[in-house]
Amino acid sequence: MPEDIAPRADSARIRVTRVRAGAITGPAQDDHVAEETPVALEYNGISHATMLATPADLEDFALGFSLTEGIVDSASDVRGIDLRPECDGIVVELEISSACAVRLRERRRAMAGRTGCGLCGVETLPEVLRDVAPVTADAPIAVGAILQAMRDMRGRQSLHDVTGATHAAGWARPDGSIELVREDVGRHNALDKLIGALVRSGRDASQGMILVSSRASFEMVQKAASAGTGVLAAVSAPTALAIRTAQRANLTLLGFMRQADATIYTHPERIVP
Repeated sequence: MPEDIAPRADSARIRVTRVRAGAITGPAQDDHVAEETPVALEYNGISHATMLATPADLEDFALGFSLTEGIVDSASDVRGIDLRPECDGIVVELEISSACAVRLRERRRAMAGRTGCGLCGVETLPEVLRDVAPVTADAPIAVGAILQAMRDMRGRQSLHDVTGATHAAGWARPDGSIELVREDVGRHNALDKLIGALVRSGRDASQGMILVSSRASFEMVQKAASAGTGVLAAVSAPTALAIRTAQRANLTLLGFMRQADATIYTHPERIVP
């Protein structure tokens, strides 16, 4: 690890002693580790959820989380987002429409999250297995473009490069060109950040594909489908529930994206040679 890497808010510099080929090497060297910070989401002054996340792109995270969790119906329901450092964490204050606030109070739950947890505090099965409207994106995408996009996303994971501890979610055009990448210690958080960034930048998720550096759990499928994309590609395997969810949501799901290999689990008609 180079010792002249500039400080960054999403990682911390520490001194480490390395072991190579079974032997301790020296002297101690600088290394970087990913930051993990409690992030509390407040809606209209009422605390709703506390997640552990990487403290970067938190406006994207707040909007993406609000949309994919069904707290708001559209970006216009969010009237403002402010960040407030507090104690050892960050409070994200969101002002949402009165109608959404009333609905949130009716379903409000305590949801204390941990890294990578997408379901902490959900109280009932209907809340977990909520219906997602089938996606309508139907433009074909070449398999080569998907494979290239996944390879290129790895080159855009700057936080992973210096820490080795984060997941990424990216959005690419149908030709495989990567336009957005977001990283976080939690895979759900990375995807929420990406979806928030898509909405805030005015991009239409249905006009491209979402890629994730993790496995494809059913929550990841739900979030991708709620964003409107027609294709979700994952580095690792999906679960059976994720596959069933993708099938119902008219979402093309790919897994085991490795170099020139992939497995298509649902709606293969979107993928062309």
